[in-house]
Amino acid sequence: MKILFALNHPAHYYLFKFIIKSLKNNNHDIKIVIKNKDVLKTLLDLEKVEYVKLLDREKRKKNIFSILSKLGLELVRQNISLFKYCKSFRPNIMIGTDISITHIGKIMKIPSIVYNEDDYEINKLFCKTAYPFASLIVAPEYTSVGNYSYKKKSYNGIQKMAYLNPKYFKPDENVKKEIGISNSDRYFIIRLVSLTSGHDIEGKHKGITRDLLNKIINSLKPLGKIYISSEDELPTDLISHKINIPKNKLHDLMAFSDIFIGDSQTMCAEAGILGVPFIRVNDFVGKIKYLDDLEKKYKLGWGVKPKDYEDIFPIIREVMSNQNIKSSWRDKKNKLFKDKTDLVQFSVDLIENYSIF
Repeated sequence: MKILFALNHPAHYYLFKFIIKSLKNNNHDIKIVIKNKDVLKTLLDLEKVEYVKLLDREKRKKNIFSILSKLGLELVRQNISLFKYCKSFRPNIMIGTDISITHIGKIMKIPSIVYNEDDYEINKLFCKTAYPFASLIVAPEYTSVGNYSYKKKSYNGIQKMAYLNPKYFKPDENVKKEIGISNSDRYFIIRLVSLTSGHDIEGKHKGITRDLLNKIINSLKPLGKIYISSEDELPTDLISHKINIPKNKLHDLMAFSDIFIGDSQTMCAEAGILGVPFIRVNDFVGKIKYLDDLEKKYKLGWGVKPKDYEDIFPIIREVMSNQNIKSSWRDKKNKLFKDKTDLVQFSVDLIENYSIF
């Protein structure tokens, strides 16, 4: 089978990483196309993955006009590029977290399978432009897909579990030596994002401000080393906190950290799935079901709205004073994986047997 995967974000590569490996082992012809975002191209180069770049994501300002206009232009350009590529490759099926595969799939009569774990009500722009044209929508059981439930193929799980499942991912503790962390050191990771994706179309959602970042750093500094991962360039006074490791080793570093704090939905969820206490700080708290699952059911982290930022510091003290925190979170993580579906095997079976659905 000729299968095309479309990737727009570093997390999308990880989502499909082991699915692609399994399909290749089963002798399928796999091609990957990308819209470069954040460190996606760098990540694929480090992992020695072959791909075709359709276009780069344009820098967006945090206002509705900039987001809409740049998204619209990108979509038109990506549709044209993908159409040209599909005319030469002629895939039997297209898969991704991508709008263009649904449009070009409809035009060229190629089935498209879209993966998404954000509720329709939260990610309306993506859902309204992709779901009407998609052949199938793969989403967690509790994810709302609006009026397209007849297209939904659900699973009991979270997308990030596809690449952080201990069955496939074994974190390498040697990464600590590369960055100068000893076994006795305690360390923390802070992740900052710009909040200018399709989720944030109204430009109203807030995350970690510079003032709050300073407060968090001052709170953590006496307790251990602080490392910052940021979508934007860090100011000069924070450069000493920048994470200087290959991009494909970030999950290894996260897996052994003591606390993860960020305004990124994706990386906070990843931390929890890795068994690391996380504190998510943004206005999406209480709005995204898979994060509610991690925070409320499995109690792997906390969601704090920016207006309630003072709640962050008692949580830090609680985590750091708990002598059994590592084993406690490991037990919670193990329960999570015991309860949920192996998304890699689920996806391989789905793709290879697509015609029966």
